[in-house]
Amino acid sequence: MRRITLTLLGIAPALVAQAPPLTLPQASPQAMVRQTVGVTELEVSYHRPAVAGRKVWGGLVPYGQVWRAGANENTVVAFSTPVRVGGTLLPAGRYGLHMVPTATAWTVIFSSQSHGWGSYGYTPKEDLARMTVTPVAAEPTERLAFTFDDPTEMGVTLSLRWEKLRVPIPLAVDTKQAVVQSLRDQLRGLHQFFPESWSAAAGWCVRSEVNLDEAMTWADRSLALKETFAGARVKAALLEKKGDTQGAEALRAKALAKATELEVNQLGYALLGQNKVDEALALFQRNIQDHPDSWNVYDSLAEAYALKGDKAQAIANYRRALDKVKQEDQRLRIQGELDKLK
Repeated sequence: MRRITLTLLGIAPALVAQAPPLTLPQASPQAMVRQTVGVTELEVSYHRPAVAGRKVWGGLVPYGQVWRAGANENTVVAFSTPVRVGGTLLPAGRYGLHMVPTATAWTVIFSSQSHGWGSYGYTPKEDLARMTVTPVAAEPTERLAFTFDDPTEMGVTLSLRWEKLRVPIPLAVDTKQAVVQSLRDQLRGLHQFFPESWSAAAGWCVRSEVNLDEAMTWADRSLALKETFAGARVKAALLEKKGDTQGAEALRAKALAKATELEVNQLGYALLGQNKVDEALALFQRNIQDHPDSWNVYDSLAEAYALKGDKAQAIANYRRALDKVKQEDQRLRIQGELDKLK
């Protein structure tokens, strides 16, 4: 009897120790929503309370008091690059999102403290940005939700939706500067060893008409690593932007003289995409002179003539391509193009 008692006493500590918590559904489940604007990643982490038949605005969420914009921990907004909130430019980082609702205008607050529980520890001293917004009527939403609405290359509207209200929060991004900084960072990594990376970065700047002086150094770096058709054309475009038309034309001519069939073909299609059909036709005709045994050059020329509306020349060149091509899938495609033109 004594031995049994000792055994039970030995077990007792394990019986009274605290059991590990079970994973159970939360009354306000956690959620996350993301959006990309240019190269900027925006993210909102929050918890979703339900209306559950309650009076929300001016009831569950009192007017005139700081609110966590959700449930449980405070809502957190994160940006991967600087984002403008109202009149304030916030650097990349994580921010606690709070709101002060009223029956009319709301105050939206971005706080430096992103690890609080609700708004209980909120202090105005940690505010980094404030803006005033006007809620609008919206379709009923049972559980609070954040959405990113109407994204463009330069911004997006972050909306809080709950009950029958939507609270729009405009966010603006200087995408051109964000991309330039991203390119600088990327070109310090593995990309720095490849001429294509330098010319691609410079080419983006040309098309976007931004950072042209630095882009010229990138184009020169590309050509120093290797003289490529793409790199030479990018530098030519930069020379033209700077007013050196003669130098640009000379560099384009030099590049074209060394271009491969594929490079000329790709340039031709780029011109077609810009609706420069006659310029594309000239390139495709040049490709035929340089590569008369390639079925692909006739196929491309036929497509350009079809876009120009010259049905006879399109048919003639599709037939030449069909005479030379061996791949069955390409033969079927070209025959299909001919059938459309007949």
